[in-house]
Amino acid sequence: MSNVSKVLMLLAALSLSLLFFFPMWKIYLEAPQYPEGLEMHIWVNKLGGNTEYTLQNFNILNHYIGMEKINADSFAELKYMPYIVYFLIGSGIIVAFLNKRSLALTWLIMLIVGGAAGLLDFYLWLVKFGTNLDPKAPIKVPGMTYIPPFLGEKQLLNFKALSLPDIGGLAIGLAILLAAIAVYIEFIYRKKRYANKLQAA
Repeated sequence: MSNVSKVLMLLAALSLSLLFFFPMWKIYLEAPQYPEGLEMHIWVNKLGGNTEYTLQNFNILNHYIGMEKINADSFAELKYMPYIVYFLIGSGIIVAFLNKRSLALTWLIMLIVGGAAGLLDFYLWLVKFGTNLDPKAPIKVPGMTYIPPFLGEKQLLNFKALSLPDIGGLAIGLAILLAAIAVYIEFIYRKKRYANKLQAA
């Protein structure tokens, strides 16, 4: 691998460390009871919010519509996802110092698959919480579900919900982009450059 590709791979691996400093995703909820809004943060290993009472307030609202209580202990993913990130960071650093482009491609594929699996898991969370409603809830609307938006804005009765990736999630996208550029350089750009040299000879 070229020095440029190695640097790109190293930066890609290290950028994943941002997941331990910033949330992956955030869900903003605006309701009449909370005109200032509530912002829930989804980290790689925990759930939080813009205040220490965010989850409590989310659960108060969820109670009225029969939605399941949000509790970090209910999500096994938050316990093992950090180890997956540690593995990707460590293996990415190793790949950066090895002269094998096939390993760079393998690491990129693992990262893409891992990211896609995480997004799918997040979507299934939303569907589960939005459809598995308590029939004894104080507020019941026949046929109504409360699936928060996967990405973007959505109106749920008198609640306005907004779902967006946070810095941690953007760091995953950055890692994929940097690794993809490195793989492109090794498999396509350098191959074209070598072919052009042969034609010019």
